[in-house]
Amino acid sequence: MPDAAEHLSAAPPGARPLRELAWFFLKLGTIAFGGPAAHIAMMEAEVVRKRRWVTREQFLDLLGAVNLIPGPNSTEMAIHLGLVRAGWRGLIVAGTCFILPAMAIVLALAAVYVRYGTLPEVGWLLYGVKPVIIAIVLQALWRLGKTAVKGPLTATAGLAVVVLSFLGVNEVLLLFAGGVVIMAVQNAREAWGRGAGAVLITAPILLGGSPAPAAVAAGAAVPVSLWSLTTFFLKVGSILFGSGYVLLAFLRADLVQRFGWLTDQQLLDAIAVGQVTPGPVFTTATFVGYVVAGVPGALLATFGIFFPSFVFVAASNPIIPRLRQSPWTAGFLDGVNVASLGLMAAVTWHLGRAALVDAVTVGIALIAAVLVLRLRLNSAWLVLGGALAGIVSHLLR
Repeated sequence: MPDAAEHLSAAPPGARPLRELAWFFLKLGTIAFGGPAAHIAMMEAEVVRKRRWVTREQFLDLLGAVNLIPGPNSTEMAIHLGLVRAGWRGLIVAGTCFILPAMAIVLALAAVYVRYGTLPEVGWLLYGVKPVIIAIVLQALWRLGKTAVKGPLTATAGLAVVVLSFLGVNEVLLLFAGGVVIMAVQNAREAWGRGAGAVLITAPILLGGSPAPAAVAAGAAVPVSLWSLTTFFLKVGSILFGSGYVLLAFLRADLVQRFGWLTDQQLLDAIAVGQVTPGPVFTTATFVGYVVAGVPGALLATFGIFFPSFVFVAASNPIIPRLRQSPWTAGFLDGVNVASLGLMAAVTWHLGRAALVDAVTVGIALIAAVLVLRLRLNSAWLVLGGALAGIVSHLLR
């Protein structure tokens, strides 16, 4: 079997891989509700199990890598997979095709919002989709966990990350601490004995908590320009780790309090659109750009928040096989991988509490779980089925 370096750097020649990438990520960007955890679960089902573009271990390595760099995780995973599958052209095609459907949907919603001051009602649609997403994510967690958990050490580290995530410890700190702890223990076992590892599992991870966003004093409104809008979102895409909720805190400090470009309600509406539409949550930038500067603002804000991800992936992808080849850095990558799954499990718990709200949603989730685990039904059909179930439930009430 070729080594990881060959898998992550080789790209098949010709146009067929580009067409495959374009079609797959356009479809995924259109039906991928549920946030980054759900997107990554859908990618794993297609590119690992069905299409076999990468092995499960290589997919985990890419997942660990995207968690270590700023930007939207699922978009960066799409970009990585495009680079692996078809080189530099694949990088551009996969990332762009994953972003475009969500951008178009958000742009249309922003136009309706600016014209009428309200957002279309989509709750009845998501009512049926969200339980399906839970089943898809749980399946991915199970499959990836069988590869990532390589023994009691990594299992304990993963559980520690889940617990500490619930306690509010910063997710970036958990990722790096998980990597450092596993790397140190795996490579020091012979010298220190197997008993030393248990003591070191949680101590470094407990060093810090999630920092609160710094308060920003409200000031006079700053005039909107396309240049300032683009550079602002370039900065956000370059330094932001975390979920859509972290994005909310980050954007509020500048867009509402510092610049005065949006009201609190407009920002909450922008975040809501990013959360309830398929594709990357960071298309919130498309909504904001349209509200403050029309179509040019929407396009430039979208470019600004996503462009750094293409740069980070292009820079980090060649390093991943080298990390796997060294015993020390391979241990670090093992720790980051299992910590990533721990964070994904914690997010799934919160998603499940929001999605499984009554007997109907629990029933939809159970049916979806059976279909995805026993029949291995494609996630696109599951999402469409969930949407249909939501519509039928709404009509029967």
